[in-house]
Parts: sequence; structure tokens; C-alpha cells
Amino acid sequence: MKNIFYAVMIVSVLTLAACSAPPSPSSAAVPVATATVPTDYAGMTNPLGADEAQAGAALFKTNCEMCHGELGHGDGPVGQSLAPTPANLAKLNQVAGDDYLFWRINTGKPGTAMLGWKGVLTEEQIWQVVSFVRTLK
Repeated sequence: MKNIFYAVMIVSVLTLAACSAPPSPSSAAVPVATATVPTDYAGMTNPLGADEAQAGAALFKTNCEMCHGELGHGDGPVGQSLAPTPANLAKLNQVAGDDYLFWRINTGKPGTAMLGWKGVLTEEQIWQVVSFVRTLK
């Protein structure tokens, strides 16, 4: 069942990529303004330590790298053809709190190809990804 979900997700992302306009070459480099975090997520802090970044790196490689790129700059092979292009997580990391990162990974971002991972990743796994994102520069 999980493999079917991943296959459908990949086909969906590739379909979106094929139908989208060419990305703006500098859009991944521009710092991103963060939206107001909903009350349900506001104030959340990562309960895991930095030592969980390695587990988060493995999850990121499997689930996020194709769009966000190896270093999280929004330049993954699929992400380059999406409009809008995926967020530059190294830049977002500088302005976003743990609550924002958890919220966006958990629920996705409307108007973009960013899917919500709630129900696919556990809360602990999402926090592991947040730990990894915090290492991006």
C-alpha cells in the first residue's frame, strides 16, 4: 500500500512538472516570507535533539530531495520544473521557526506542489526532517 502511494505521488509530481511553466532562475535563492502559523501549531518546538538530523537526512533523501535538491536549495530535478519552484530550505531555515517547518511539512502548502506528509510520516519522522533542515546552509 505504501509503495502504491509513493508511486502515485511521484507520478503526480512529474505530471505537475510537465504542465508547469519554466521556473524563475533566481526564485529558489530569494528568502521566503513565512505565513502566520495556525494556532494548532504555533509555539511548537522540536522535541528531538540535533542527533536526529541523520535520521532526518535519510527521510529527506527519500521524500524531499527530488524537489528541494540535495542541499535543500529548491533545485532538485523535479523541483526545477515546478512553478512556483520549491522553497530554498537553507534560506527558509534562517527565518522560520520549528512550528512553521513542522506545520508546512505536516500539511503542505496550498498553491504549490508541496504535499502534506501527515499520515505518511509520523510526527517523530517530521521532527527528524526538521532537525535535518536545521543543518542546511
